[in-house]
Amino acid sequence: MKLTTSYLGLTLEHPIVASASPLTKTLEGIKHLADAQPGAIVMHSLFEEQLNETSSELDHYMSYGTESFGEALTYFPEIDSFDVGPDLYLEHIMKAKQYTDVPIIGSLNGSSTGGWIRFAKWIAGAGADALELNIYHIPTDLDINGAAIEKRYLDTVKQVVDAVDIPVAVKIGPFFSSLPNMCTKLVDIGVKGIVMFNRFYQPDIDIDKLEVAPNLTLSTSDDLRLPLRWVAILSGKIDTDFAITSGVHNGRDVLKGLLAGASVCMTTAELLLHGTGRIGQMRTEMIEWMEANEYDSVKQLQGSMSQQHVVDPAAFERSNYMKILNSYKQDPTGKLIW
Repeated sequence: MKLTTSYLGLTLEHPIVASASPLTKTLEGIKHLADAQPGAIVMHSLFEEQLNETSSELDHYMSYGTESFGEALTYFPEIDSFDVGPDLYLEHIMKAKQYTDVPIIGSLNGSSTGGWIRFAKWIAGAGADALELNIYHIPTDLDINGAAIEKRYLDTVKQVVDAVDIPVAVKIGPFFSSLPNMCTKLVDIGVKGIVMFNRFYQPDIDIDKLEVAPNLTLSTSDDLRLPLRWVAILSGKIDTDFAITSGVHNGRDVLKGLLAGASVCMTTAELLLHGTGRIGQMRTEMIEWMEANEYDSVKQLQGSMSQQHVVDPAAFERSNYMKILNSYKQDPTGKLIW
């Protein structure tokens, strides 16, 4: 049984990747992950804001959009305990590379062009096998249109791609007006992989304290459907590696992602909830299904249920919406029957 897959030009032993999470914030956590033998490890994000030299700048960024970042499980700490340098992060990468042969992917979360280039070079220099750019911007200015936002993304990413000699993937959200067009433009400027999708934890309102409160909700397998749909639509149409990173909790979820056309499936919530040993269990679940269904390799099943290969391609588009709405009935009590 061949579980090997290719992602960002790297050969991985299998397609289950440990995505960015607090598990990599300590060397002990990295060792636990490496011992579980994931296909690759994505480091927690190095935030551009962590390098602002003055407390006033740092305070501004700490209070701006802190509920929005996917890896902000505990959000930013107080100023006096905030690590304002990348040294520890880069040291983690170097030590991780010494400890394991599992590919290490750096993760960078920032916004300004100059900062991203500088940090990307440091991460590449520390020995990372690849780099994942985690982009998120909340366009609240009424005068800025969608084209301007997309240009900002593309200009920033291109300068990073041109500045480093390691492959670059971009982790995006699903909120672009034309996601296929944006993905095409990213690939055209040299991006080697697209990660779908960043889960942006939305703020809540505490009606007792009358405060805006951060609210963490870990994913479930139901969250797989959105990235699954888009990977299936784009697989074979855009020459890039796709990674699914939302709602991957078991071997069946990984298989669904591969069938849609993903090169790898990334998991965080499952490892936080049930431990790094879940990686091995998910591999076993994959192998058992592949043997039962007579698949010899991951490559054989990849993309076999993308939009280009299924009997009803429209199932990934509007027809699925209409079928669902028309597929339920009601029993005499009014209860829905699907």
